Amino acid sequence: MKPGDLVSGLADLGQSVRSKLAELGFAARLFVKLFALTPSTLLRFGLVRDQIFFLGNFSLAIIAVSGLFVGFVLGLQGYYTLQRYGSSEALGLLVALSLVRELGPVITALLFAGRAGTALTAEIGLMKAGEQLSAMEMMAVDPIRRILAPRLWGGVIAMPLLAAVFSAVGIAGGWMVGVLMIGIDAGSFWSQMQGGVDVWRDVGNGVIKSMVFGVTVTFVALYQGFEAQPTPEGVSRATTRTVVVASLAVLGLDFLLTAWMFSI
Repeated sequence: MKPGDLVSGLADLGQSVRSKLAELGFAARLFVKLFALTPSTLLRFGLVRDQIFFLGNFSLAIIAVSGLFVGFVLGLQGYYTLQRYGSSEALGLLVALSLVRELGPVITALLFAGRAGTALTAEIGLMKAGEQLSAMEMMAVDPIRRILAPRLWGGVIAMPLLAAVFSAVGIAGGWMVGVLMIGIDAGSFWSQMQGGVDVWRDVGNGVIKSMVFGVTVTFVALYQGFEAQPTPEGVSRATTRTVVVASLAVLGLDFLLTAWMFSI
């Protein structure tokens, strides 16, 4: 290897590191600014309400159908596993805890990233490509305040609601399989669930997870759209990055939150 090639490789490595650090710095400043705009955003709640409808209503069908089939699978797998130990009556508790603690928030966040996150990235990217954001700046309208902040809070509010729908439909699916198909006693199914699920420790932690995942997925989608190259290829790449980065962030945060919540 020639000395010039080594110097060129080190220069490329340094350039890539500097660009990544610059991106992280801009993302951190954007994150802080979005949360600093929270009071003014919530005062104009009509904008947030529209985004809750856009993000939540259009994701409701896939969330409900997915939750139903996840409940079916949990009911079958849980029954055949618990039957080995003679505790099949605890199927309701198993299904409820699995959904409320873990599967509900995580799968909802992954589906939310694939459905609503990509839509947000594409919308912001196309607005940037069409120079709508630049036109707003020319009219002394802050695009972060008017466009990004309402979408962030729309995602934060919609995410726990969608996770609650997912968990409720999944429990109904587990009841259909366990009670109607297999023949478990309905009273045991619901009484075990009622006695074993704690509102604050289980349901509350699931709500906290959902809110954290909502902030993560929505912010990643907004940042990728806001920083996308104003070309069709740039918008498509930003949409792909949104799904990958948001999914990995959700899975990593899920481990950290689970280790923190259930170890104290």
